[in-house]
Amino acid sequence: MKLEPLRFEHLQQMAEIESEAFDMPWTVNMFIPELSAPEATYLVGTREGEVLCYGGFHSVLDEAHITNIAVKSGERGRGLGKMLMSALLEKAKEKGARTVTLEVRSDNFPAIGMYTQFGFEVRGIRKKYYGNKFDALIMTLEM
Repeated sequence: MKLEPLRFEHLQQMAEIESEAFDMPWTVNMFIPELSAPEATYLVGTREGEVLCYGGFHSVLDEAHITNIAVKSGERGRGLGKMLMSALLEKAKEKGARTVTLEVRSDNFPAIGMYTQFGFEVRGIRKKYYGNKFDALIMTLEM
């Protein structure tokens, strides 16, 4: 797998992975503005043109907020998420981030475990954030 910057041709496959991974997925049209937003940084993991994973963040002053991170369902559990997260954190550091934040569904234990391994800590809860059913944990990493 190679990690590369987000390009327009990745968007359809990203949207398909989004719909596998999330109850309220982003669509292709929601990703399009991310291509040119100066505050947005996205990486896509590909193998022979197939999108396996992707993730991105927005930079605001000295903070990076992870907006999306997902791995294709058939590729989960192989370390791709960790590789992607490591690369995203390196990019955030290059852009001057001192703090990285994200939200994760409170019952997404594999993701919470991975974020904890990277040093993220739960700093808050957004009640019924996901579909008015599930809480979001607000996790933060001090770089």
